[in-house]
Amino acid sequence: MKFSTLEQCYRLAGNNYTAGATEKLASLADNDDWTVPDIHKRIVETLEKEGVASAADMKPYTNAIPGSAVTYVMLPIPGGEFVMGSPENEKGRKPDEGPQHKVKISPFWIGKFEVTWNEYEIFMYPDDEKKLRESYPTDEKVNSLSDGVTRPSKPYTEMSFGMGREGFPAISMTQHAANKYCQWLSAKTGHFYRLPTEAEWEYACRAGTTTAYYFGDDASNLSEYGWFEENSEENGDWKYHKVGKKKPNPWGLHDMHGNVWEWCLDQYEDNYEKFADTVHQDPWNKATKPYPHVVRGGSFDDEASRLRSAARRGSDPVWKMRDPQLPKSIWWFTDAKFVGFRIVRPLNVPPPEQLKAYWTSGVERD
Repeated sequence: MKFSTLEQCYRLAGNNYTAGATEKLASLADNDDWTVPDIHKRIVETLEKEGVASAADMKPYTNAIPGSAVTYVMLPIPGGEFVMGSPENEKGRKPDEGPQHKVKISPFWIGKFEVTWNEYEIFMYPDDEKKLRESYPTDEKVNSLSDGVTRPSKPYTEMSFGMGREGFPAISMTQHAANKYCQWLSAKTGHFYRLPTEAEWEYACRAGTTTAYYFGDDASNLSEYGWFEENSEENGDWKYHKVGKKKPNPWGLHDMHGNVWEWCLDQYEDNYEKFADTVHQDPWNKATKPYPHVVRGGSFDDEASRLRSAARRGSDPVWKMRDPQLPKSIWWFTDAKFVGFRIVRPLNVPPPEQLKAYWTSGVERD
């Protein structure tokens, strides 16, 4: 009988190998911090080459993931100030949406669509990615750098749960996994990508509006703009849909209302009291524990009120209930087929230590 290297190490250490042993050992080895300075250097060199230096230079762009033909679209979001949260008289409002407070946001790009399986599976399956490189050659230095970023463990089941893959949003990954995708994509492209902060997400969703939804307060029109429980049932099952099939918001973003909840960087708290005293610039409630983290936007499985621009939710350990591994996976939420993400690219690139903070914000390794 042949064992993987990790299994051999585990057995030599005098422990019985269990279903979660590989995951446990992988998590101990899950330290790709050494890649961060080199990724930062690559990002700075790319910026110098492209010459993007101010908000006025920001344009929409479409990129192919190096080593593949898979593309993604990024749209520029102007900096500005907005009121975050919802008024007390908004229909469907929850207490965690207040108090309302003013926030200033710096310019950034954001994904026009949620990250799809087409994009995520290149990161998810490194062996398949290496085969793609035969048809789409890339710089070996770039390959070496991106290969240094930790990848997800192989899931024990098919993670789209039969709902579709081609053009559909990637789902069920932990926030840690989404962060590592951003680190990997940054290494591949030379652009700095991360998850949005909760404030950036709501600012982009509202797109200058102050109503419950970016199209107004009347939820009767919601089916034109998003997928939720009233329009997502097929043969008795509720499921997600291909990205970009509903009307966009005023800034051109699709599926900000519904389809799947989207990861943000922030630790979830049940109110905004800590931000209510003054106008904050680019607030980020940094995580100090694995749960809960913020997800935004609502999903195909939710009622209309959960899709409002200010609606919030926190991650929950029960999202791993059916994970058979011990310990539970740091990469997958087997019971959260309603959670995905989209990426942002800030105009300003922070120093390496800040990049590391963004890409490890999930605290999943604790």
